[in-house]
Amino acid sequence: MNKVILMGRLTRDPEVRYSTGENATAIARFSIAVDRRFRRGGDGAEADFFNCTAFGKQGEFVEKYLKKGTKILLSGRIQNDNYTNRDGQKIQAVQIIAEEIEFAESKNASGGSARSEAAERASAPVSDGFMNLPDGGDEELPFNF
Repeated sequence: MNKVILMGRLTRDPEVRYSTGENATAIARFSIAVDRRFRRGGDGAEADFFNCTAFGKQGEFVEKYLKKGTKILLSGRIQNDNYTNRDGQKIQAVQIIAEEIEFAESKNASGGSARSEAAERASAPVSDGFMNLPDGGDEELPFNF
């Protein structure tokens, strides 16, 4: 089984191109930085950087919605990317082939434009992220607070 799940931020804007032929397919290449769970001593946060590729509909999603700094949750597979360069040296690399991509935070949390945030604040009620329950509805809940 070859399955990987990563959560991180894009380190740069994605590069998207389309294959040639009758059925042009989107090919999106991007890199994400994934924070390590544990830190050494007093060092700052450490991160690992992964090169990722998304094809087809996932590639189109990347092109349309993702940019540098966007936090995503990605699942896919690891693939060897071994080749011989122009100097005759064998290069061994690994890339992540994205199969599923989701946003890992809200648009406001990722630092959307000030104009769109202001517009959203003006039209949306203030919320702490939790659903408001009507007063007296606690008796109907299947658990106690």
